[in-house]
Amino acid sequence: MFDVLVYLYETYWRPDACPDHAQLTRKLSAVGFENEEIEEALSWLDGLAQAAESYQGEQGEKSLRIYMPQELDHLGEVSVGFISFLESAGVLPGPMREMAIDRAMAIPGGPMDLEDLKIIVLMVFWSLGEEPDALILDELFVDPEDRLIH
Repeated sequence: MFDVLVYLYETYWRPDACPDHAQLTRKLSAVGFENEEIEEALSWLDGLAQAAESYQGEQGEKSLRIYMPQELDHLGEVSVGFISFLESAGVLPGPMREMAIDRAMAIPGGPMDLEDLKIIVLMVFWSLGEEPDALILDELFVDPEDRLIH
């Protein structure tokens, strides 16, 4: 699924630049993605689109996020630390943090792989039509042998 998300991020500059699901499914199949992987990614993207619709931007004061035990188990210590890093750097406001956590929790299994979380954060920015600060963008790109191309 993450390979499909990376492909969409690299191919379409915004979600509204993507074709409808049927046409996108055909394009992704033609590129070589498996149907199950495509369906998972599109379903996940539907959840991201719903979260983006309710996004209200920065809401003033910083909030303190208390993680539920199941969130801590699912995300893992490294991913929670990375989310905290992005927040403290001022690039991931509370509402975007919540979108990232929501979408990470929608991924089965756990603890969350840090490289997968980075893709989720990129997709949150992408879904809102925003681009992270250049230094943070470098931090979000994973190694070339993993998924994204520098």
